[in-house]
Amino acid sequence: MNSAARRAAIVASSLLLSVLGPAGLASAVTKGTPAPTRSTAPARTALPKTTPATKTPAKSIPARTAPAKATPTRTATPTRTATPAKTVRKATVPTRASRLTAVRAAKTINYYPSDAGWSAMWTRFDAGRIEADLARAAALGADNVRVIVFPTTFGYPTPKADYSAKLNRFLSIAQGRGLTVKLTLFDWWNAYYDPAGSAVWAKAILAPYANDPRVLSVELQNEFDPTNAKAVTWVKKIIPAVRAAVPTMPLTLSVSGTTGFTGLAKIRTALTATPLDFLDFHFYGDSERALTEIRRAQAAAGSYPIVIGETGLSTAASSEGEQAAYLARVFAAARVAGVASVAPWTLSDFSPGAIPSNSAVSRIPAQYRFGLYRTDGSAKAAAGVVKAWWAGQPITDSVLDLGFEATSGNSPWRPFLAEAGTATRVRDVARTGTWSAKFSNTGRAGGGLPSIRIAPITPVQPGQRWHAEAWARGQNATGASEIALSWFDANDRWLGQTTSNRVAIGTSGWTRLTVDVTAPAGAAGVQLHLKSGDNRGSVWFDDVTFS
Repeated sequence: MNSAARRAAIVASSLLLSVLGPAGLASAVTKGTPAPTRSTAPARTALPKTTPATKTPAKSIPARTAPAKATPTRTATPTRTATPAKTVRKATVPTRASRLTAVRAAKTINYYPSDAGWSAMWTRFDAGRIEADLARAAALGADNVRVIVFPTTFGYPTPKADYSAKLNRFLSIAQGRGLTVKLTLFDWWNAYYDPAGSAVWAKAILAPYANDPRVLSVELQNEFDPTNAKAVTWVKKIIPAVRAAVPTMPLTLSVSGTTGFTGLAKIRTALTATPLDFLDFHFYGDSERALTEIRRAQAAAGSYPIVIGETGLSTAASSEGEQAAYLARVFAAARVAGVASVAPWTLSDFSPGAIPSNSAVSRIPAQYRFGLYRTDGSAKAAAGVVKAWWAGQPITDSVLDLGFEATSGNSPWRPFLAEAGTATRVRDVARTGTWSAKFSNTGRAGGGLPSIRIAPITPVQPGQRWHAEAWARGQNATGASEIALSWFDANDRWLGQTTSNRVAIGTSGWTRLTVDVTAPAGAAGVQLHLKSGDNRGSVWFDDVTFS
């Protein structure tokens, strides 16, 4: 998992309009008439500057350690009350076509236990915890779970019997919760000089499940590097060997967020003689332009169908509200693009010590906070977004905190040009509900006005008609206070902005500020800015609408 380049303006920071603290699922709060629906509110504080954390490179090869003894790992007694297991029906023998159809529609969750990430999932195998976690995933709406099998952990080139038994146990636990399994092989692996040993190991792992409906597909390597000639030579030899062992199993390779859609194109052209069945796109880029990136991935994949096998935002430096909005935008873009399977990374945050210390991943703070659930099992706002997506419900703007009523840590608003002034969330003045956003004593920076900003859930396409509005009032206001829509193209180049009427100088009542405009040619993203600059007084904003 890798981070994509982030827009300089966006890297500016997470908007935490409240004191960060434990926050539950964002829920709609009803304001008094004439308020729109919105989410619940945080405590008052200034909007600090923080840098959003995206998924960082996890392809480091850890130092090799002595293999674990081949004695079966004792499973822990479950400490949580699990929901009743789903009834398991006897399935027919799958075909490659039937499996591929299921792959393209799978509601997949990426998974490691919160206290045992990466290879530690297998070395510290805890059936009780896995049972409880997969029950939570199923309750969220998942019907498939992706896990990674490590050659150096399982034993190479001959898998150890106890680790093979752990894998089978995991498949049975998943089956009991109504989940099929996607297997990823050869992570933390660079022994491309040994395709024969690799083939022996892969066949030994997969052959027992050739016709097993519990296994849906096989990813030959996580975040494959198509620019590595040795890796390409290796995989060309692995594909036929695996095909022979499991002929009805759909095969794929994934690319990292850094490699992106260009990596998909390179895989497609390099493997013409040894084709795969679908391609796996890991997306950690700018969610505001997710539709553009997904369509680029589809074009690069050619005739191959694609899935989005990983996506998400870490809450290590971004707010939980930003994480929820990020996933909502990716889901909405995927729906427009016709990509049905989008897999959040990951089910839960990781506790200290959960990621093996011999991996560089363990030293990257962002890697610990991508979860839909915190380590104590409580849900973040993103869990509600995922549940709605998997239930086929509309992804709405309710996660955008358009009335500034979000609970602590759940706001996705972010500051812009904060060095010239910051907004605070206050309850002294509100048009409806309890809270509003207040600017006081602001200046300007580089000719621009300080603002807070948000991007819509609906993906931007040229020619769409957009409407934005906000209510604002001033007290001894000076300078300029307005709202604006800023447009960006597919390469993140600013195309211009459209501004509203302004708040009156001096003291005024609530004024409706509006913008109505058609998305310009080449538009791929838009941001709504609430601006107040050169203001020696105060201006409050509330009740934003963005459609």
